[in-house]
Amino acid sequence: MTQRGSAVSFTGAVKAYGAVRAVDGIDLDIECGETVALLGRNGAGKSTTIGLLLGLYEPDAGAVELFGSAPERSVRAGRVGAMLQEARPVPRVTVGELVGFVASRYPAPMPVSRALELAGIAELAGRRVDRLSGGQVQRVRFAVALAGDPALLVLDEPTAALDVEARHAFWDAMRAYARRGHTVLFSTHYLEEADAHADRIVVIDRGRIAADGTGEELRRAAGGNLVTVDLAGRTPEALALLPGVRSVETRGGRARLRTDDSDATVIALAELGAIRGLEVAPASLDDAFLALTSPAPAPEVL
Repeated sequence: MTQRGSAVSFTGAVKAYGAVRAVDGIDLDIECGETVALLGRNGAGKSTTIGLLLGLYEPDAGAVELFGSAPERSVRAGRVGAMLQEARPVPRVTVGELVGFVASRYPAPMPVSRALELAGIAELAGRRVDRLSGGQVQRVRFAVALAGDPALLVLDEPTAALDVEARHAFWDAMRAYARRGHTVLFSTHYLEEADAHADRIVVIDRGRIAADGTGEELRRAAGGNLVTVDLAGRTPEALALLPGVRSVETRGGRARLRTDDSDATVIALAELGAIRGLEVAPASLDDAFLALTSPAPAPEVL
């Protein structure tokens, strides 16, 4: 039976390391049964956010709750499974022994055979973990996260070490798990993964939430379409005044107009006789991501 209510709740959560606020006042709610992607550049605060969620860190301010309780309580109750970036293979144990041991620590675990099958490593059950390839170890970690049949599955950069085929198999398994009514939160810097596999995308930038919505909503928030034309002697400043235009970029004699109303923009260009080399296309998630986030400042030269 699918749970209802809030699975994850951040209220003004802050975590700082010296003068750097890795998490800077995050407010976030994830309902039971949702699949949510945390998307951000390296160093944006994704892993620290996950650490707060799992109770690995205490917030300096604000609060974090899982299923209405402190993270530590939900983790101890076996309601959370996690696959983190920082992990080392356990020496001298087989895959089946490791997953079985982890499963035994939960009150209502998933059958080991099922966890191995979902992770696509049933054939590796008798192999030693410390003799597997990097991609195989990554899938073992996924099986370990599944072992307790948790209500909330937390995945930190889950496909980082996987090849294309293994990546597709992983997402098939994750979707199968989510369809059973489980809540899934995963962090990634692969935009196409977030767009394809999440109900919602939460963009984190410098420890804050820069956007929260579906891929289509994020595209619209960043400017729904791109209109590209030859400059033909026209200035970017003049093009920026056209109806619907939010921003203008110029590259090699071409202008890229990010616009909320591409029809109005194209009509205005036609009235100016400025439609040479005209192209109209929807903004990609890459375009939206770049518009919603900002690159880290260059380090000061001392």
